[in-house]
Amino acid sequence: MTPDQMRDASLLELFSLEADAQTQVLSAGLLALERNPTLADQLEACMRAAHSLKGAARIVGVDAGVSVSHVMEDCLVSAQEGRLYLQPEHIDALLQGTDLLMRIATPGNDVGPAHVEAYVALMARLLDPSQPIAGAAPKPAPAPSVEPLPPEPEPAAPVTSEPPRQNKRMTEGGERVLRVTAERLNSLLDLSSKSLVETQRLKPHLASMQRLKRVQSHSLRALDTLDGHLKTLDLNLEAQEALADTRRLLSEAQALLAEKNAELDEFCWQAGQRAQVLYDTALACRMRPFADVLAGQVRMVRDLGRSLGKQVRLEIEGEKTQVDRDVLEKLEAPLTHLLRNAVDHGIEMPEQRLLAGKPAEGVIRLRASHQAGLLVLQLSDDGNGVDLERLRGTIVDRQLSPLETALRLSEEELLTFLFLPGFSLRDKVTEVSGRGVGLDAVQHMVRQLRGAVVLEQTAGQGSRFHLEVPLTLSVVRSLVVEVGEEAYAFPLAHIERMCDLAPDDIVQLEGRQHFWHEGRHVGLVAASQLLQRPAGQNNEDTLKVVVIRERDAIYGIAVERFVGERTLVVLPLDDRLGKVQDISAGALLDDGSVVLIVDVEDMLRSVDKLLNTGRLERIARRSQQATEAPRKRVLVVDDSLTVRELQRKLLLNRGYEVAVAVDGMDGWNALRSEDFDLLITDIDMPRMDGIELVTLLRRDNRLQSLPVMVVSYKDREEDRRRGLDAGADYYLAKASFHDDALLDAVVELIGGARG
Repeated sequence: MTPDQMRDASLLELFSLEADAQTQVLSAGLLALERNPTLADQLEACMRAAHSLKGAARIVGVDAGVSVSHVMEDCLVSAQEGRLYLQPEHIDALLQGTDLLMRIATPGNDVGPAHVEAYVALMARLLDPSQPIAGAAPKPAPAPSVEPLPPEPEPAAPVTSEPPRQNKRMTEGGERVLRVTAERLNSLLDLSSKSLVETQRLKPHLASMQRLKRVQSHSLRALDTLDGHLKTLDLNLEAQEALADTRRLLSEAQALLAEKNAELDEFCWQAGQRAQVLYDTALACRMRPFADVLAGQVRMVRDLGRSLGKQVRLEIEGEKTQVDRDVLEKLEAPLTHLLRNAVDHGIEMPEQRLLAGKPAEGVIRLRASHQAGLLVLQLSDDGNGVDLERLRGTIVDRQLSPLETALRLSEEELLTFLFLPGFSLRDKVTEVSGRGVGLDAVQHMVRQLRGAVVLEQTAGQGSRFHLEVPLTLSVVRSLVVEVGEEAYAFPLAHIERMCDLAPDDIVQLEGRQHFWHEGRHVGLVAASQLLQRPAGQNNEDTLKVVVIRERDAIYGIAVERFVGERTLVVLPLDDRLGKVQDISAGALLDDGSVVLIVDVEDMLRSVDKLLNTGRLERIARRSQQATEAPRKRVLVVDDSLTVRELQRKLLLNRGYEVAVAVDGMDGWNALRSEDFDLLITDIDMPRMDGIELVTLLRRDNRLQSLPVMVVSYKDREEDRRRGLDAGADYYLAKASFHDDALLDAVVELIGGARG
């Protein structure tokens, strides 16, 4: 490639970038002018955009762009000068020109001279002096008289997964912007997530060091006790010197251990903080504003409404809400479908709305926000809502439910039928999806994002879709279970519920095991058979079951143990492994152990295959009553009733026996009169604080080896050091307190509730 060709290629790329930016200005401005053609700021913005494109096209030698932007500029200048009052047909034509300019600026476009000549001729007819002037009453909007251009070609699939064109600009908001491939961003996020998990592996080592420090302290006390006994004996000088050397060496070892323990604790804390910042920063690099998925949606709603003879406006809130790039890309299709549904079958015709006491113009609202680590979308319209009685009749007519059952269905239950494959309230199929048609596909796409979608409606006032999806696909909230003594994770988006089944709850039906769930029999399958793991011995009174669903398929998967909910950083499997049956990815738990994330759709297909081949195994019920170990006892000391009760319930639900004390003095009395396996204490309390309580406990021969956890609102390094130096084995800050953190720490210190 010659230098001139390279220069031309670079200029064309810049022209393409400018066209992308300026056509967005034109689209937004023209839609605003359609509502109020006299907005001076919007007329100026649109005219400037057309003028800039004309100049840019002339510089790079794109004559087609010069011609199209020139006639658009003439139209907008006429409107600015009061020689033209913009009618709907002018807006249609200007929007058509905007689309044509974007096609012209796209490399490899198929725009020929005939397209440009047709558009220039169209604008010439619209700029005829017979059009009304500014100040005159606007005429009723006629049907669009714009001649259609030849259809646009289907866009080619992207060769690379780069960010959208607008992210390639050299500057944006005063900051430098660099082009980075999606693969490198994914690699950075993967490395940072692994670093975050690796820092968690330091915690068990720190706990071991703290226990070793305690053992050293006990050894010194034991030596002092031995020295006291030996003083009654007549030891020779060598024995006395050996005893003194032992005491000196133990003291030195304890001092060194305390020093290194403090260093390790500080390193763990700092490494965890920095790894979290690194991960958050890497994740932010993949984030894009929600507005990026809305490109063209406002225009699509407007154009579809006009083609149907409706007046519709799309209002958007939360355009700057940040979401992962991959999530945004996968949201575009379901959002487009729901918006088209709302325009076509949600919003009524203007005359119907006026008769119902509504404005002639219908409104569709789309709101995006962050809630608890999720992207929450609410898409509502002020249309007619769903005719529940008609829906009930359709359900009966299609033999989806008997009449007597359908009459008892609640509104929520009725609306779930709209998500069934092929279900529609329409008698005729139109080019635009009807409400209910394709909602199963919307639900499927949302669930692929590990999210959920719910429909609500008010008769005569409109419908609302509530969608929740993760902000990023790099992490997934999951239920971790144990199968064949190995950990597996079920994404929460696919879990209907968790339950404990008593033996009497399991019934035989048509040769298969079932249980009753939400008014229907649900098949029961052993996870050990699906995942090809050895079946563990079930010594529990109940069977642990995860109820999973994908579309209309639902099964109960029997596991050995519920480990708990975890937020897992997704680690893709090595490509050389190919598709692993029933598994989608891997992750690391806090202790560094591997957990495999279940592919729920694949697992349901495996269940169907086992059923069809008759190879489904029965789950053996508990044959004999096992002798249960006594439950471990925990003492919770906290002067806050709320905190005390929260911790008590969490521990009780996990199977521990729990006693409570209202302050350090009350706790000390309980410790001296009863036996416990663990003490959990606050620091700031009346009468006796937590530091005093732990200090007394470590001086007591009977209690000095009791594990201690401090739970405090204070999370400064000096507060942590004070608690650990007093003899605590674990320090947990209430500011970052959550259920899993407390329970994981308890298990780490004393194990499970039994044995």
